[in-house]
Amino acid sequence: MKSSFQDEVRELMKKNRRETDGYEYTVPSPKSYPYQWLWDSCFHAVIYSYIDIEAAKRELESVVARQFENGMLPHMIYWEKVDGMLDIEWGKEDTSTITQPPIIGYAVCKVYEKSGDKKFLEKIYPKLWHYTRYLLNDRDPRGNHLIGIINPDESGEDDSPRFDVPLGLPPKHTLDENFKKRLALVEKNKACNFDAPFCMKNNFWVKDVPFNAIMVEHLYRMQDLADELVRAEDKEYFSEQADKVKHAMREKLLENGVMWPAYSEKYIKMKVATWAIFAPMLGKIYTNSEAEDIVENYLLSNDHFRTPFFLPTVSKSEESFDPDGFWRGPVWIFTNWMVYRGLLEYKMYGVAEQIRNSSMQLINKSGFREHFNPFTGEGQGAHNFTWGGLILDM
Repeated sequence: MKSSFQDEVRELMKKNRRETDGYEYTVPSPKSYPYQWLWDSCFHAVIYSYIDIEAAKRELESVVARQFENGMLPHMIYWEKVDGMLDIEWGKEDTSTITQPPIIGYAVCKVYEKSGDKKFLEKIYPKLWHYTRYLLNDRDPRGNHLIGIINPDESGEDDSPRFDVPLGLPPKHTLDENFKKRLALVEKNKACNFDAPFCMKNNFWVKDVPFNAIMVEHLYRMQDLADELVRAEDKEYFSEQADKVKHAMREKLLENGVMWPAYSEKYIKMKVATWAIFAPMLGKIYTNSEAEDIVENYLLSNDHFRTPFFLPTVSKSEESFDPDGFWRGPVWIFTNWMVYRGLLEYKMYGVAEQIRNSSMQLINKSGFREHFNPFTGEGQGAHNFTWGGLILDM
C-alpha cells in the first residue's frame, strides 16, 4: 500500500475523530453520520490498526461502553445529539435498541495482533463474551443455531432488496416507503419492551446470510482470543458453536449451491441475488466446488455482478437493481472487503486482486464516498466517508 494513501486515510480519520466524556470514537461522515455505529467502529479499529494502534484500542473501548445488561451491543451511540440528524426514538436516551453484525471479534483480534497488549484484551474480552452469548441465546431462542435479526438495519444494509418480502414491499419502491416500514419495526420493538426472542420474532425475524457468516468468523476469532487468555472451556465452546452455525446454514439456507436468507418458522427462502450470496465464503462455509461455481456463475457473470467497477450490491438481473439506489446496486467498500477476504479463503487470489484494484480505482476516481455507481465509478451518498480506509486491510 502506497504511503500516500495511508496519509490520506490518516488525515480523514483524524478529521472524523471525536471525544466525549473521556471516550474517543470516529464518526463515519461528519455531515451525514455524526454518531458512533457498532460495525463502523469495528471497521475504524481495523483501519487504525495500520496507522494508529492506540486510537484503535480507544475506538473499541468506546463502542462497548454502552453495552446492555443482557449483553447486546447497540448499533448506535448518541454521545452528543445533533439537531435534526437521524433523530429516531429508539426507546433509550443515548443508544439505539438494535444491534449490527459482529465484526468486533475480527477487529479485536486485528488490534491485539498488532499491539500485543494483553491488558487491553483482558479488559475487552468479557464484553465480547457477553455479546456473543447474547447473540447465541437471545437471537436463537429455538436452538436452531442461526441468528435472527429483528430489523433490516441490523444487517447494516438498511434498504437491501433481500428484505422486501418480509417488509411487504415490492421490488420497486421509494426510500420513504422503506424507511416507514423499518420505523414501524422500531415502534413494535418498543411495544415489546425490547424482548427480541419472545416478541419481535412475530414481527420480523430474518436469518440473514451475511450476519450468520460474520457470526461464524466472529466465533473463530473468539476461539483465538480465548486461546490467548488460556480459557480452554471458552475456546471449546466457541469452536462447537461455530460448527453448529455452519451446519445450520448449510442445512437451512443452502439450495442448489447458493445460500439465501430465510424468514418465518418455515424458513422461507428469499431468493434475491445480492452480494450476500458470496458472504459464506468467509469462514469457508461453502465447499470448494460451491465457491468456484458461485464465483463463475454470479460474481464474474455479465448477467449478474460483473460491471466496470466491482462489486454491485445487487445482481443486474434483479428487478430491484438500481445503480443509484441505497444498498440496491451501488458498490460499497465494506462488501468488497468482505468478498475479498472470502476469496482468499479459497485461494482465489486473482479474483480477489480484481476486487481490491477496483476498490482502489473507485477511491482514486471519486474520493472517500459512501458508495459508488458500478458502471461509472461516480461517488454517491456521504462525503468524507471512512469505509474506504478498509482498503488498507485488503
